[in-house]
Amino acid sequence: MNDPELLRRWRLVLGSEPAAGFGVSLSAEDARMDEALEALYDAGKSRGGLGGSNPRVARWLGDIRRYFPGEVVQVMQKDAIERLDLKQLLLEPEVLAQAEPDVHLVGTLMSLNRVIPEKTRETARGVVRRLVDQLMRKLEQPTRQAVQGALSRSLRNRRPRLSEIDWNRTIRANLKNWLPEHQTIVPETLIGYGRKRSSLRDVVLCIDQSGSMAASVVYSSIFGAVMASMPALSTRFVVFDTAVVDLTEELHDPVDLLFGTQLGGGTDIHKALTYCESKITRPNDTVMVLVSDLCEGGSVAGMVQTAARIKESGVQVIALLALSDEGKPGYDARNAATFAALGIPVFACTPDRFPDLMAAALAKKDLALWQSRRDG
Repeated sequence: MNDPELLRRWRLVLGSEPAAGFGVSLSAEDARMDEALEALYDAGKSRGGLGGSNPRVARWLGDIRRYFPGEVVQVMQKDAIERLDLKQLLLEPEVLAQAEPDVHLVGTLMSLNRVIPEKTRETARGVVRRLVDQLMRKLEQPTRQAVQGALSRSLRNRRPRLSEIDWNRTIRANLKNWLPEHQTIVPETLIGYGRKRSSLRDVVLCIDQSGSMAASVVYSSIFGAVMASMPALSTRFVVFDTAVVDLTEELHDPVDLLFGTQLGGGTDIHKALTYCESKITRPNDTVMVLVSDLCEGGSVAGMVQTAARIKESGVQVIALLALSDEGKPGYDARNAATFAALGIPVFACTPDRFPDLMAAALAKKDLALWQSRRDG
């Protein structure tokens, strides 16, 4: 191993003691990187460690943001919270202000929501707001395009009123009827946008807020807020553990929405489905997305019966085991198989695929086929 750059990288990966025989001399900047890594991954024997000191943690957060790219910073923050139990230090504004916003950090803040002191609350809201803004920039436009495209395709009609005529498509459909002598087209076929009303489809997002679902809650809140801003959709947002909370009125602001959740606690999917069922008024025009690992703490039989009843009423029901960037989620395989046997699609979904999923559901496409094409 004679490559100096390769030696340098291995020295930083292994740490000072395991790589003592490498004979690698670190630059001042590499030494600071090494200290930041040792403070986290060799906390028991590092030169400085984090040591539960607010100024030290704040300085360490600043260092990792300086020396590592954003995606690495997010991993290191997550590892620090889990390995060194830094949750209480995140309640200090000077520490939190140095943190890089990411889904895992916001999930931790949501779990601490009820104990965040007043002096830290505005800083915490600022961190959540920065992440929400990032996700909105990334996800809003694809969601709007997918949903609006699905609705416009499924709702065109051939007998539109004058105000509903789609003139571009009508002209293209009648080009064969061009009359040169009159320099005009005879519009034998009229194509419209569809009858306009307050909402064309209803969407119910039913979100499990147990501790393992933090990333799913964050992403669901973003998508819920986007869809709630679209007049063609009527969106309801329900979160649950052993209690059910309807946060539809908070959909105008995803930050308020996230601070209205409370991660942790048990899970009563049956109770949540029963509540959502009571709010469905147009089953044939409704899509209900249950985001849950299906680990039921309430009545399994009641959960299955209610899910079956909702589906049989005409609602398009989807069970998402997770809505997150991670791979395969942990979930209750038996309940997932039961839902699938009812004809309810059951799978995990990454945020970048969710707009396409909603478009397929709103257009009443075969979601089993959509899933197979995605997985294929």
